[in-house]
Amino acid sequence: MAEALGTALLLTVVIGSGIMAERLAGGNMAIALLANTLATVGGLYILIEVFGPVSGAHFNPAVSLVMAARGTMPRALAAPYVVAQLGGAMLGAWLAHAMFDATLFQFSTKLRSGAGQWLAEAVATAGLMLVILRAPPGRVAAMVACYIGAAYWFTASTSFANPAAAFGRMFSDSFAGIAPSGVPGFVAAQLIGAGIGAAIHDALTPGATSNHD
Repeated sequence: MAEALGTALLLTVVIGSGIMAERLAGGNMAIALLANTLATVGGLYILIEVFGPVSGAHFNPAVSLVMAARGTMPRALAAPYVVAQLGGAMLGAWLAHAMFDATLFQFSTKLRSGAGQWLAEAVATAGLMLVILRAPPGRVAAMVACYIGAAYWFTASTSFANPAAAFGRMFSDSFAGIAPSGVPGFVAAQLIGAGIGAAIHDALTPGATSNHD
């Protein structure tokens, strides 16, 4: 429940703030992205703090799969986590639409594809995974939120860094959307990036094993 609700609210924050930003920015895309970034940073920090003690606040299939592979969460939980995250992401998109009186069921027409976008997603997700694994106890929420805020601007893709986010955002033809045709490439890059991030963490950790962070 925590993963489904947390992921739903995360997508509501991302998509809802994107809709609001686009409506108020008067066509200034930089201002719209800045507003979308600030809302996401604040929302992500709060959601991790609220749901972290319950489920770990992954909200991200790539994170859950890496944690299961490393033995830091039961592998039997990986599939339920991913299902909850994907379902929550879709519901979050619909909630954002309902609040802004937009068409509830829609698909994005915003094309996001190409080698640069895929590389950006791999970099964004590798960095996110590295931050999660190396953040000191009690500082994960702040560090993850700050990293995602920065990655909105230093990556060409605006840092989805999350297969559930890519999945949910394809159901919204808004500022934050992604056309369904672009989702497979994003997800593949994100999963590869997550693995790279975990490998870098291990390389930086003397004596690291799959069970030890």
